[in-house]
Amino acid sequence: MQRMGRIVTLAIAVSVVSASQGSAQGMGRVNRAQLTKAVEGWPMASRDAAMFMMNKYGAPAAISSDMIVWGKTGPWKRTIVYKMEYQHNFPGPHTDVMQQWIDYKAPPAMFDELAEYDGSVVMERTSGEMSARCDKEGANFLALNLANEIATGKRSVADARKMYGAQVMAMKAGRPAPYMEKLLFTPSMRATGDVDQPVM
Repeated sequence: MQRMGRIVTLAIAVSVVSASQGSAQGMGRVNRAQLTKAVEGWPMASRDAAMFMMNKYGAPAAISSDMIVWGKTGPWKRTIVYKMEYQHNFPGPHTDVMQQWIDYKAPPAMFDELAEYDGSVVMERTSGEMSARCDKEGANFLALNLANEIATGKRSVADARKMYGAQVMAMKAGRPAPYMEKLLFTPSMRATGDVDQPVM
Protein backbone atom coordinates (compact mmCIF):
# COMPACT_ATOMS: atom_id res chain seq x y z
CA MET A 1 0.00 0.00 0.00
CA GLN A 2 2.85 2.39 0.86
CA ARG A 3 4.50 1.60 -2.51
CA MET A 4 1.23 2.36 -4.33
CA GLY A 5 1.01 5.70 -2.51
CA ARG A 6 4.54 6.58 -3.58
CA ILE A 7 3.73 5.64 -7.19
CA VAL A 8 0.63 7.84 -7.19
CA THR A 9 2.58 10.73 -5.64
CA LEU A 10 5.31 10.32 -8.23
CA ALA A 11 2.78 10.24 -11.08
CA ILE A 12 1.27 13.49 -9.82
CA ALA A 13 4.73 15.06 -9.54
CA VAL A 14 5.65 14.01 -13.08
CA SER A 15 2.39 15.43 -14.45
CA VAL A 16 3.10 18.69 -12.62
CA VAL A 17 6.54 18.81 -14.24
CA SER A 18 5.04 18.22 -17.68
CA ALA A 19 2.45 20.93 -17.17
CA SER A 20 4.91 23.40 -15.72
CA GLN A 21 7.34 22.93 -18.60
CA GLY A 22 4.68 24.38 -20.81
CA SER A 23 4.20 27.39 -18.54
CA ALA A 24 7.47 27.87 -16.74
CA GLN A 25 7.05 31.61 -16.16
CA GLY A 26 5.38 31.32 -12.78
CA MET A 27 7.67 28.60 -11.45
CA GLY A 28 10.70 30.42 -12.80
CA ARG A 29 10.13 33.09 -10.13
CA VAL A 30 10.87 30.68 -7.26
CA ASN A 31 13.89 32.17 -5.55
CA ARG A 32 16.36 30.96 -2.91
CA ALA A 33 14.38 32.49 -0.04
CA GLN A 34 11.17 30.74 -1.14
CA LEU A 35 12.94 27.41 -1.52
CA THR A 36 14.59 27.84 1.89
CA LYS A 37 11.18 28.48 3.45
CA ALA A 38 9.66 25.49 1.65
CA VAL A 39 12.21 23.09 3.17
CA GLU A 40 12.10 24.46 6.72
CA GLY A 41 11.82 21.50 9.06
CA TRP A 42 13.05 19.04 6.43
CA PRO A 43 15.99 16.75 7.30
CA MET A 44 19.42 18.27 6.65
CA ALA A 45 20.21 15.86 3.80
CA SER A 46 17.00 16.88 2.00
CA ARG A 47 17.67 20.59 2.53
CA ASP A 48 21.23 20.23 1.26
CA ALA A 49 20.08 18.34 -1.84
CA ALA A 50 17.40 20.94 -2.62
CA MET A 51 19.84 23.84 -2.31
CA PHE A 52 22.42 21.98 -4.42
CA MET A 53 19.86 21.56 -7.20
CA MET A 54 18.79 25.21 -6.95
CA ASN A 55 22.40 26.42 -7.09
CA LYS A 56 23.39 24.19 -10.02
CA TYR A 57 20.23 23.96 -12.11
CA GLY A 58 18.01 26.83 -11.06
CA ALA A 59 14.42 26.97 -9.87
CA PRO A 60 12.37 23.77 -9.54
CA ALA A 61 9.36 22.97 -11.68
CA ALA A 62 7.13 22.18 -8.70
CA ILE A 63 7.14 22.23 -4.91
CA SER A 64 4.84 20.34 -2.55
CA SER A 65 4.90 19.71 1.18
CA ASP A 66 6.93 16.53 0.77
CA MET A 67 8.90 16.84 -2.47
CA ILE A 68 10.54 19.27 -4.87
CA VAL A 69 10.66 18.44 -8.57
CA TRP A 70 12.96 19.55 -11.36
CA GLY A 71 12.28 18.68 -14.99
CA LYS A 72 15.02 18.25 -17.60
CA THR A 73 18.30 19.53 -16.14
CA GLY A 74 21.76 18.63 -17.39
CA PRO A 75 21.81 14.88 -18.12
CA TRP A 76 18.73 14.20 -15.98
CA LYS A 77 15.24 13.57 -17.33
CA ARG A 78 13.90 14.69 -13.96
CA THR A 79 14.97 14.99 -10.34
CA ILE A 80 12.93 14.73 -7.15
CA VAL A 81 14.21 15.73 -3.73
CA TYR A 82 12.09 14.12 -1.02
CA LYS A 83 11.38 15.30 2.49
CA MET A 84 11.34 11.67 3.60
CA GLU A 85 14.73 10.04 4.15
CA TYR A 86 15.34 6.40 3.34
CA GLN A 87 18.13 4.79 5.38
CA HIS A 88 20.71 3.12 3.13
CA ASN A 89 23.87 1.43 4.39
CA PHE A 90 25.66 0.79 1.07
CA PRO A 91 28.49 1.61 0.62
CA GLY A 92 28.31 3.27 4.07
CA PRO A 93 25.43 4.56 6.23
CA HIS A 94 23.59 7.57 4.76
CA THR A 95 20.05 8.52 3.80
CA ASP A 96 18.60 8.56 0.28
CA VAL A 97 16.72 11.79 -0.46
CA MET A 98 17.36 12.67 -4.13
CA GLN A 99 16.18 10.51 -7.03
CA GLN A 100 17.33 11.24 -10.58
CA TRP A 101 16.16 9.60 -13.82
CA ILE A 102 17.54 8.93 -17.29
CA ASP A 103 16.09 7.14 -20.31
CA TYR A 104 17.63 3.68 -20.38
CA LYS A 105 16.89 0.22 -21.75
CA ALA A 106 18.47 -2.80 -20.08
CA PRO A 107 17.96 -6.46 -20.96
CA PRO A 108 15.25 -7.85 -18.64
CA ALA A 109 17.62 -10.72 -17.82
CA MET A 110 19.87 -8.16 -16.09
CA PHE A 111 17.20 -6.72 -13.77
CA ASP A 112 18.02 -9.16 -10.95
CA GLU A 113 21.70 -8.22 -11.15
CA LEU A 114 20.88 -4.51 -11.02
CA ALA A 115 18.68 -5.02 -7.95
CA GLU A 116 21.38 -7.10 -6.27
CA TYR A 117 23.98 -4.44 -7.03
CA ASP A 118 22.19 -1.50 -5.41
CA GLY A 119 18.69 -1.40 -3.96
CA SER A 120 18.46 2.32 -4.71
CA VAL A 121 18.91 1.82 -8.46
CA VAL A 122 15.55 1.22 -10.13
CA MET A 123 15.08 -0.06 -13.68
CA GLU A 124 11.59 0.53 -15.05
CA ARG A 125 10.98 -1.64 -18.10
CA THR A 126 7.65 -0.19 -19.26
CA SER A 127 8.71 3.47 -19.18
CA GLY A 128 12.28 2.69 -20.23
CA GLU A 129 13.81 4.68 -17.38
CA MET A 130 16.51 4.02 -14.84
CA SER A 131 16.94 6.04 -11.67
CA ALA A 132 19.28 6.26 -8.72
CA ARG A 133 18.34 7.61 -5.31
CA CYS A 134 21.05 8.78 -2.92
CA ASP A 135 21.95 11.96 -1.04
CA LYS A 136 24.19 13.61 -3.65
CA GLU A 137 24.31 13.96 -7.42
CA GLY A 138 27.84 12.52 -7.53
CA ALA A 139 26.63 9.33 -5.87
CA ASN A 140 23.81 9.06 -8.41
CA PHE A 141 26.31 9.45 -11.25
CA LEU A 142 28.38 6.69 -9.65
CA ALA A 143 25.41 4.38 -9.14
CA LEU A 144 24.22 4.70 -12.74
CA ASN A 145 27.68 4.49 -14.29
CA LEU A 146 28.26 1.17 -12.58
CA ALA A 147 24.70 -0.01 -13.31
CA ASN A 148 25.39 0.61 -17.00
CA GLU A 149 28.58 -1.45 -16.79
CA ILE A 150 26.64 -4.31 -15.20
CA ALA A 151 23.85 -4.11 -17.79
CA THR A 152 26.35 -4.15 -20.65
CA GLY A 153 28.36 -7.03 -19.20
CA LYS A 154 31.50 -5.02 -18.41
CA ARG A 155 31.39 -5.69 -14.65
CA SER A 156 30.01 -8.28 -12.29
CA VAL A 157 27.80 -7.25 -9.38
CA ALA A 158 30.60 -7.97 -6.90
CA ASP A 159 33.12 -5.94 -8.91
CA ALA A 160 30.69 -3.03 -9.27
CA ARG A 161 30.01 -2.94 -5.52
CA LYS A 162 33.74 -2.98 -4.81
CA MET A 163 34.34 -0.20 -7.35
CA TYR A 164 31.51 1.84 -5.80
CA GLY A 165 33.22 1.83 -2.42
CA ALA A 166 36.62 2.59 -3.94
CA GLN A 167 35.29 5.62 -5.82
CA VAL A 168 33.61 7.05 -2.72
CA MET A 169 36.77 6.57 -0.68
CA ALA A 170 38.84 8.24 -3.41
CA MET A 171 36.47 11.22 -3.51
CA LYS A 172 36.59 11.63 0.28
CA ALA A 173 40.39 11.50 0.19
CA GLY A 174 40.54 14.21 -2.49
CA ARG A 175 41.71 11.80 -5.19
CA PRO A 176 40.17 11.55 -8.69
CA ALA A 177 36.81 9.75 -8.75
CA PRO A 178 35.70 10.04 -12.39
CA TYR A 179 32.64 7.83 -11.93
CA MET A 180 31.22 10.48 -9.58
CA GLU A 181 31.78 13.48 -11.86
CA LYS A 182 29.35 12.81 -14.72
CA LEU A 183 27.62 10.08 -16.67
CA LEU A 184 30.32 8.15 -18.50
CA PHE A 185 27.85 6.92 -21.12
CA THR A 186 25.21 8.66 -23.22
CA PRO A 187 21.58 7.87 -22.32
CA SER A 188 19.70 6.58 -25.33
CA MET A 189 18.06 9.19 -27.53
CA ARG A 190 15.75 6.52 -29.00
CA ALA A 191 12.60 5.11 -27.45
CA THR A 192 13.58 3.00 -24.45
CA GLY A 193 10.14 1.95 -23.23
CA ASP A 194 8.91 -1.63 -23.56
CA VAL A 195 5.12 -1.88 -23.90
CA ASP A 196 5.30 -5.70 -23.68
CA GLN A 197 2.87 -8.12 -25.36
CA PRO A 198 -0.85 -8.62 -24.66
CA VAL A 199 -1.98 -11.99 -23.31
CA MET A 200 -5.74 -11.48 -23.74
